Amino acid sequence: MPYLSPISPGLSWYEDTAGTRPDYPALDGDRQTDVVIIGGGFTGLSAATHLAKAGTNVVLIEAHRFGDGASGRNGGQLGTGQRAWAEELEGELGFTRAKALFDLAEDAKAHLLEFTAANGIDIDYMPGQMSVAHKPRYVDDYKAHAEIMASRFNYPHVSFMDAQETAERLGSTHYYGGTRDTGTGHIHPLKLVIGTARVAAAAGAYIFENTQSTGITSQGGKVVVTTPRGTITAQKCLIAVNAYGGKLEPVSASHIMPIGSFIGATVPLGADSNVIPGGESVDDSRFVVRYFRKSRDGRLLFGGREIYGVNDPKDIHIHIRKQITEIYPALRDVEITHGWGGYVGITVPRKPFVREVMPNVISMGGYSGHGVMLSNFFGKLYAETVAGNRDRLKLIEELKIPPFPGGRRFRTPLLFLALNWFALRDRI
Repeated sequence: MPYLSPISPGLSWYEDTAGTRPDYPALDGDRQTDVVIIGGGFTGLSAATHLAKAGTNVVLIEAHRFGDGASGRNGGQLGTGQRAWAEELEGELGFTRAKALFDLAEDAKAHLLEFTAANGIDIDYMPGQMSVAHKPRYVDDYKAHAEIMASRFNYPHVSFMDAQETAERLGSTHYYGGTRDTGTGHIHPLKLVIGTARVAAAAGAYIFENTQSTGITSQGGKVVVTTPRGTITAQKCLIAVNAYGGKLEPVSASHIMPIGSFIGATVPLGADSNVIPGGESVDDSRFVVRYFRKSRDGRLLFGGREIYGVNDPKDIHIHIRKQITEIYPALRDVEITHGWGGYVGITVPRKPFVREVMPNVISMGGYSGHGVMLSNFFGKLYAETVAGNRDRLKLIEELKIPPFPGGRRFRTPLLFLALNWFALRDRI
């Protein structure tokens, strides 16, 4: 029987192709440790790995299995920079901070590729990413962006594509132009989760699955995390649950909102297919972004339906097929073998949320769809902070991230209305 995540809907192609997925034990009994980590996705497993390699005693707990949430089920695109374009951040924060944030993201990209290579983790890396305009009026922005990246941010890997080149590289005339980035790529995310957990365990981290945190307190210089079958007492704590925090910690919950993003996988399209012949990943200019790519074996992995709130959709295939057909009419009858989703964390300004939410307790999340690359690196930055160097993490901590309006009662319906308004704008 295929494995189905208990917290994320649908049957994932990643599950069927990730190879052996080890089981780790549940916590049974009390523990004393230097650092306790709550959450076994990219952020938590990366932090556990780097802490353990530095000689820190670390215990990590995950409520379900590693990769059951968004870390094991996302679109797999690395991207470049932060979620916002570098020139947008420059307009908001000034050039110095914008360049520092861009360089931090480039460090994150390099770290991910170096870490996987050094530890023998095959993540199915494929190079290239295209960002495309779904409205003609956006094309000039993409052209200017390519020039700015080279001239102001010392990143020469982005080139502008006119409508003809875009059509040739996509195999579709649906878009009006865009950019091609040869300095990034896309991966199989669950293979990264599985590999990082293996490295963390080998480095000496104590990692536990199926262990739900039932509470966190911090007083007297100690952090206490309770679970159904044991209490963990530590000097420091990292909360790395992102969209799956629920009511665990109120400050994080007020700043990070879960949204559901859903993906479909087709059968292999064949060597003669004109769909993305160069193998790049693609994202478009919609606010409710569509993102798609081909796998190593030639399947189209297409994501694009977002749900705001946490009600699981029952019709993933239907909606994904409709969106595929808009871009690739010849694929209207293609077989979709898998349809799945996961909940990612967003913030109001779509920038990451990093904050010390109580003494000795740092929370990380809200990557807003840009977390494959950033979240793994943030785990490393947390380990640096524990070792006494908080300089790089402070670049993120200092970002102004307001809470969602409306409090716990009204924030979901307010967000639903706002984001559906943006989705309507995408169509006008």
